[in-house]
Amino acid sequence: MTMVVFSHGQESGPWGTKIRAMAELARDSGCEVESIDYQGMADPGERVEKLIAECAGIDDDLLLVGSSMGGHVATAAATKVNAKGLFVLAPAFYMPGYESLTPAPPSIPICIVHGWNDDIVPVENSIRYAADCKATLHILDSGHRLTEKIEEINYYLQRFIETLAQS
Repeated sequence: MTMVVFSHGQESGPWGTKIRAMAELARDSGCEVESIDYQGMADPGERVEKLIAECAGIDDDLLLVGSSMGGHVATAAATKVNAKGLFVLAPAFYMPGYESLTPAPPSIPICIVHGWNDDIVPVENSIRYAADCKATLHILDSGHRLTEKIEEINYYLQRFIETLAQS
C-alpha cells in the first residue's frame, strides 16, 4: 500500500482545502494518508527534520505531496525518507535570498503543478527546476493558492498515483 504524506505551506494548516480534497482522492485510490502539522514552525529546516521524523516508522511506499514551502520541505526530505514519488504544488524553489536552500532533485518521479499567475513563487522557478531534473510540469491558469483548480490537480495526482503503482 502507498502512504501519502502531505506538507502544507507557510500560511496554511495540515487539513486545508487542497489537502482535504487530495487526501480524499488518495484514500479513494487505496492509499493511506497523513498530513503533518507545521503551524508555528517558520524555519524550513525544522520542517524537513519533522517530516523525516514523522516518516521514520512508515514501511509502505511513500509519496510526498507538498504545497509552496511544503513543496520545498517534501523535496528536501524525499531522499532521506526513501520516497517513491514527489508531487508538489507551487514549490518554493529558488526564492530570492534563499536560492542556495533549494534542494537538489531526488532521483524519483517528480510532478510539479504551478499557476501562471503566481505572485508568491514565480512560475519560472518551477519551469527551471523541472527542466533541470526532467520533472513532469503542469502549468495552470491560476495564482499561488491553486484552490480553484483542485479538480485538475486531483486529475494529475490520480494519474501520478497510478503511475507509481505500476512501477
